[in-house]
Amino acid sequence: MRIEYHRTLIADRPRNRAFKEALARVIEKGRTTVADIGAGTGLIGLVASRLGAREVHLYEVAEVAAVAAEVLKRNRARNCHILPCHSTEAVDPPRVDVVVSETLGNYAFEENIIATMNDARERHLQPGGILIPSRVRQFVAPVVTPRFHDELLAWDGVGSDLGLGIDLEIARTMSLNNIYVRRVLPADLLDGGASAVCWDTADLTRPCSSERKGEAQWKLARAAIIYGFAVWWEADLVASVTLSTAPDAEPTHWEQLYFPLLSPIAIAPGEGLGLTLRSRSSEEAGTHLAWKAAHLDARGKALTRQALDLDKGYLP
Repeated sequence: MRIEYHRTLIADRPRNRAFKEALARVIEKGRTTVADIGAGTGLIGLVASRLGAREVHLYEVAEVAAVAAEVLKRNRARNCHILPCHSTEAVDPPRVDVVVSETLGNYAFEENIIATMNDARERHLQPGGILIPSRVRQFVAPVVTPRFHDELLAWDGVGSDLGLGIDLEIARTMSLNNIYVRRVLPADLLDGGASAVCWDTADLTRPCSSERKGEAQWKLARAAIIYGFAVWWEADLVASVTLSTAPDAEPTHWEQLYFPLLSPIAIAPGEGLGLTLRSRSSEEAGTHLAWKAAHLDARGKALTRQALDLDKGYLP
């Protein structure tokens, strides 16, 4: 991984402010011990140190651990200790008062924060200790503008542009069975985003499954064409400190995700839309996502269905 990725994290002021505020609320100067899991260049661990933590343990398995060690040295953070391993692989780790982990992705769980926090809660955290973040909620809303859909129609125009009648349908279908990181605007969403539904909540303070499933339904008062769905998250770091990647929130280095449809759905007034989302994440297999959409009549009966799966979007 190049250092450029870490520059985007350091430059994300809303992210940095939120984690500083959360740590400031739970650190008691000279007493609190902290573990920073997925420490990167060491910024969050260093913030904990500057806020008065007695001791900070920074876990980082990637090559950037060497950079973090130098950052800590240059900032004379003598109470900070870098451990160049994944926290789940640490043998007999020290118990701490606070575990903080900014291992969230554009899709909230793609960096396996659930498994990381399950292990941290059992082996790294003192009884009664604090996890940051403590809860993650995922939201979804229908997309009613065609700009992302039109982008994916590039496959359709190649043959006609060349006048050769080339059939790229297999590639087109594969591309639709993918998710796309995009900057979604409230104007792209049904009812300007007021239609957003929380489809999943992960309470990281309790045993939590890395397999997630949720549903959402909408009944439309006026006609609309649905081109896909936008997904984002918000994380409760501590009480009253929330970090959000919503389209109407202050922009961060994270963006929203666009989940396409195989074909747009034209919905009449009084009709509805249903969506089921599934995901599973692991260090070994990465993240799998699947989604099913249904066009519903006024009584809630499915008129048409579409099923998409990230596995169908990979090259064989």
